[in-house]
Amino acid sequence: MPWLQLKLNTRPEHAEAVAELLSDAGATAVTLQDAENQPLYEPAPGSTPLWEHTGITGLFPANTDMEALKIQLQQQSGNLFSGWQTQPLEDKEWSRAWMDNFHPMQFGKNLWICPGWHSPPDPEAVNILLDPGLAFGTGTHATTALCLEWLDTHPPDGLSVIDYGCGSGILSIAAAKLGAKQVLAIDNDPQALQATSDNAKKNRLEGKITTFLPEDSNPAPCDLLLANILANPLINLASRFSEQVTPGGSLILSGILAEQETSVAETYESWFDIIGIQERDGWIRLEGRKKPADR
Repeated sequence: MPWLQLKLNTRPEHAEAVAELLSDAGATAVTLQDAENQPLYEPAPGSTPLWEHTGITGLFPANTDMEALKIQLQQQSGNLFSGWQTQPLEDKEWSRAWMDNFHPMQFGKNLWICPGWHSPPDPEAVNILLDPGLAFGTGTHATTALCLEWLDTHPPDGLSVIDYGCGSGILSIAAAKLGAKQVLAIDNDPQALQATSDNAKKNRLEGKITTFLPEDSNPAPCDLLLANILANPLINLASRFSEQVTPGGSLILSGILAEQETSVAETYESWFDIIGIQERDGWIRLEGRKKPADR
């Protein structure tokens, strides 16, 4: 059947309440989007930032009385939203249309991220099965892509790995599939840890990947530490990371804006030689090597 699409604007602090009101009023689907073209950078672990002006779209059956719905929502919400735009929408398989937006993605020569409903384009490659979910990290963001490409060219075969700020677990799974003997996935968001565990199971890696909250983890020094978070947390964690990497071990830092490169690199130079810098779309990946203990 055909549908009606309702579009509203709200503040980020009201978005959840308005979305819930639309769902309770019979919306088949509710989506949030930027109402004024404001960029959002990759969130810190555990955060879900929204735009200063958030657009909310609800999908309703075509026979919905939109005037009655408007009165109902205004009575229930007060002034939590502004704007009121409705338009007819052609009938289609919405879940299928959503799925069709996600295709297998290649990183480097041998590493692929494949949604579960797609067959891997190259069955002989290293294929990670990963469906879009609640936790950040499907490979589409430049910071994640930079880390995946590094792993493809530097397979951690036989190495111990820490993935700090694991999100969906995409880097943990890539490291494990590329030969890591053990991966510790750390995040301060329990939802991210659950997503990592679920995705590890989907890729048959339960025995290789272990999840921890930061306060519950006290890992032995590893051969490779991956941290795809943001510049300020990276700076704050520098001393801790220095203790968690063995001398001669590798450190990969991502989630750094180009203008933040110098401050992050200078913070880590007390413990690591910065041996590689890669930029994409204004984001930086730093590669460090832990200095010998006698330096």
